[in-house]
Amino acid sequence: MIDLHRLRAFVALAEEGNVTRAAERLGMQQPPLTRLLRGMETELGAILMHRLSRGVRPTEGGKALLAEARLILARAAKLADIVQKADRGEQGSLALGFTSSAALHPFVPAVLRRFRETLPGVAVTLDEAGTAELVDALVHGALDAAFVRSPVKGQPSLQLDMVLDEPMLAAIPAGHPLAMTNQKLPLAALAAEPLILYRRASGPGLHDAIVTACRTQGFSPIIAQEAPRLPATLSLVAAGLGISIVPASMQRLGGDDIVYRGLSRSGGLSAPIHIATRRLHPSPALTRFRQMVDSLRRAASGKQVKDNPKERNAG
Repeated sequence: MIDLHRLRAFVALAEEGNVTRAAERLGMQQPPLTRLLRGMETELGAILMHRLSRGVRPTEGGKALLAEARLILARAAKLADIVQKADRGEQGSLALGFTSSAALHPFVPAVLRRFRETLPGVAVTLDEAGTAELVDALVHGALDAAFVRSPVKGQPSLQLDMVLDEPMLAAIPAGHPLAMTNQKLPLAALAAEPLILYRRASGPGLHDAIVTACRTQGFSPIIAQEAPRLPATLSLVAAGLGISIVPASMQRLGGDDIVYRGLSRSGGLSAPIHIATRRLHPSPALTRFRQMVDSLRRAASGKQVKDNPKERNAG
């Protein structure tokens, strides 16, 4: 096997064109360099140098070896830097997942954009799916982290950390009597209304939270439709098939046929976003990503307190 030492010697010999000068450059004697060249020719089964009266010159085979040797040596020179960058989380890969509703909150695209700008050497792949699919992908190693709405239960290998919590809004068909007021609606105002909810199998957390909040307010919700994704609920609302209760960030989807109203006396109903990861052996790139999520979360929390003096001065 031809090692890096022999490749360096060959490159020096080809570049100097003279055995004596190449030996001086390498800090070795001329006879060992000559034997090294002969050994490489024997191993590769080809003459690598034309022996001239005043030096040597690469043959066609030697030219091919010279080109490859330079590439290999240049790559080898970068190995330490590559390894150190990977160890610092500055190079490598990161597979991230998110639910469709989590991706609509400004925080998620903001942290992804910041991460790519700060660590361009990390290749990021993204996957959108329901919570159940994301959890399965995490458990089996297909994802490194996922932004989810629902709590992750029965998966001791996973860790779930709160990123943020946002209010829920009623999404009401335009022209509906409840859309006529600019005031917040008590959750009980929806008791007689057909509701369109996110399919429980896709995300039991929000579904169950809405049902529990309704029961806390003294009624069982009338679930008229269930949609496979939260954004799909808005299409059904726009079609006038019912009212939905959605995270506030979904207002960003707009829609002239939908009116959004805040909820009062909602039984503590809110829409959290968590980041789910495996507990053991996080990669350096994932550690850097988690640190960035925490940093931006703290910055966003500080801004909310600054913008809300009552909250800042509470207690």
